[in-house]
Amino acid sequence: MVQKKESQETKRRGRPRAYDPVEALRQARDVFWRHGYSGTSLDEISAATGMNRPSLSAAFGDKHALYLAALRGYWEYKSALMRKALEGGTLEQALLRAYDASLSLYFSSDNDARGCFVVGTAITEAVDDSEIRDTISAGTAMLDAAFKARFELAREAGELAQGADVATLAKLATATLHTLAIRARAGVSCDELRQLARDTVKVICG
Repeated sequence: MVQKKESQETKRRGRPRAYDPVEALRQARDVFWRHGYSGTSLDEISAATGMNRPSLSAAFGDKHALYLAALRGYWEYKSALMRKALEGGTLEQALLRAYDASLSLYFSSDNDARGCFVVGTAITEAVDDSEIRDTISAGTAMLDAAFKARFELAREAGELAQGADVATLAKLATATLHTLAIRARAGVSCDELRQLARDTVKVICG
């Protein structure tokens, strides 16, 4: 009888969790994305993920830890997206792919202009939160490095002048991402932003 009870308890402990932590983090990120860090409550995240507050706490920690996980996850996804977009083709083609890929993030599937997760939620918190500030700095440096590496290849291939300042061009390319994000959140249409990206690429490649 005791063995049977222990066996049942072992089975219960061995069962997989009823939620997907990756999907739960994505759902939590989307709530933060819409309402910002300060404007988001754990009750709202609980409703979005289907997890009660004790489960959220056990899986991710407090609200701050959950937000940092979402922010770092966004940067990881954005980094992979940029690296893939910048591969192959001419410099102009690679840059246009990178900006198109970013615009696909800034506008949700139902064309909701949500902008960039970092610009929309992290910037205001960074002033008083060193962990968020450091995460933003690391992510921005990643974007700069990805663009710089692509510009170096373009310079070697003769698509840019040998004297081109690739570090400055990289920062300009990253700054354009931020501009697109802000303008998307301000109500500028995706088509207009795509044209702005094309114009910027012409200046960079000119």
